[in-house]
Amino acid sequence: MNREKRNRLIVIWVGVAAVYLAVLICELTLRPTAMLLTVLKKGAIYSLVAVSMNLLNGFTGLFSLGQAGFMLIGAYTYAILTMPSEVKTSQSVYKYYECFITFDTGVFAGLLAAGLIAALFAFLIGWPVLRLKSDYLAIATLGFAEIIRAICQWDVLGPVTNGANLLRSYIDLTRVIIPFTDIPFPPTLFVFIVSGVCILLIVLLINSSYGRAFKAIRDDETAAEAMGINLFRHKELSFVISSFFAGVSGALLAMFQYTVQAQQFKTMMTYEILLIVVIGGIGSISGSCIASFLYITLSEWWLRGLDMGTFLGINAPGIFRSGFRKLVFSLIIMVIVLFFSRGIMGDKELSLTRMRLAFRRASSRLRKEAHS
Repeated sequence: MNREKRNRLIVIWVGVAAVYLAVLICELTLRPTAMLLTVLKKGAIYSLVAVSMNLLNGFTGLFSLGQAGFMLIGAYTYAILTMPSEVKTSQSVYKYYECFITFDTGVFAGLLAAGLIAALFAFLIGWPVLRLKSDYLAIATLGFAEIIRAICQWDVLGPVTNGANLLRSYIDLTRVIIPFTDIPFPPTLFVFIVSGVCILLIVLLINSSYGRAFKAIRDDETAAEAMGINLFRHKELSFVISSFFAGVSGALLAMFQYTVQAQQFKTMMTYEILLIVVIGGIGSISGSCIASFLYITLSEWWLRGLDMGTFLGINAPGIFRSGFRKLVFSLIIMVIVLFFSRGIMGDKELSLTRMRLAFRRASSRLRKEAHS
């Protein structure tokens, strides 16, 4: 390893450590109900599912709209498996059904199972669905998500999914314990660690030979097949891996929300994730992460006061009223799309070299303006 690459890795790891340290400091100094912590947790969860969707849409060229369905599978799997056995048998949650699954697992086993069950469903539906292309694939995966949502509310599966009723009393973020200790795991830091590790695995996959095969399929399927790439096998692999991480993000969302119900995973959730991917840049991991936090910050925090007649300390109930937040948010999205037609990052990644170049250009521009 040459010195430049080693220095780059050192800077990256120092930056990552600084981010996690800042998250831990925020968690230790702010109230658990602070809006900043809520935004950080939800932003990290949406970053993971956006990156998983980008793996399909941006790096493999598969237009899939089934992420909400796989998140639903992951959320239900995690909630059912981590719910204590005494809760399942006490009929405090399963009031109208006798729970079929009587055992329970730990947090990490539940997260892993959430991803694996979602990946299993992706493998099964991938055989017929991935032979479709473009809009037909999007319609098929969107239909799958809606079918899964309806099945989870089916009374026949009530002993497993509790029908259309809520699932609760499972292990949420406030009840995660550091392994081999009795110390509670800081919730925001836990979400950042799980999402960060999953995103790191996706980055390693993209930079491997499989990732290069995915990109070749995205650029030109005919040329990729001529080079000896098995199109269907690699599409299936990308689809299954993406669904696995979508299932993990669904489990994290269940831990964040404290309750699970199929109605929470509507088609609008998939459109939100797709919007984040487009805003960040199709084919950019760092773009998806930046857009996720930007989207959650705007929609859940900075613009929320518009619905209550206030914005940035300005009280104007005659102008700011219920629903005004969505109008302003839509305008912001339109401005971003107009000025960044390929998203904030395009297909590029955030790097120290690019940041230095941007800083030098801004500095030279300021110097020219000062001399003029």
